[in-house]
Amino acid sequence: MKSIIDKFCLKWVLISELTGIISGLLSMDGMQIYDATVQKAPLTPPGWVFAVAWTILYALMGIGVCLVVKSEKTQGKSCCVNLFIAQLIVNFFWSLIFFNAQAFAGAFVWLVLLWVLVLAMTICFSKVSPTAAWLQAPYLLWLSFAAYLNAAVWLLNS
Repeated sequence: MKSIIDKFCLKWVLISELTGIISGLLSMDGMQIYDATVQKAPLTPPGWVFAVAWTILYALMGIGVCLVVKSEKTQGKSCCVNLFIAQLIVNFFWSLIFFNAQAFAGAFVWLVLLWVLVLAMTICFSKVSPTAAWLQAPYLLWLSFAAYLNAAVWLLNS
């Protein structure tokens, strides 16, 4: 079996990671304001946890879509890739809505949309590559935790 992280897969991982990096850079000022002024949920982890978690999650997303694209199964691939791209775009904008606009209610609704898209993507992946689908499980779990954090911030600061 070929290495999972070959040049082709590296492309997908880089696309995912760069999406997170650019979104993070664009949200940096908003994050500083958030840290200084916003009341946070009781279970909010330290800031470094988010960077580590998202780095891992973006890598798993990229590996997952790569496994789908490289699969010998042809039915459903394009739908899976489209769902991957859609969720990545929605993911990109969540930080801008939450941190920069500090629209906590809107960010929560956006996060629910993201969760639904990731679930749909995971189901799609499962039909082409079960391994790719399982790689998205941590992402769905993290988004569920993020929904708790987002909802708490919304309620605590409204």
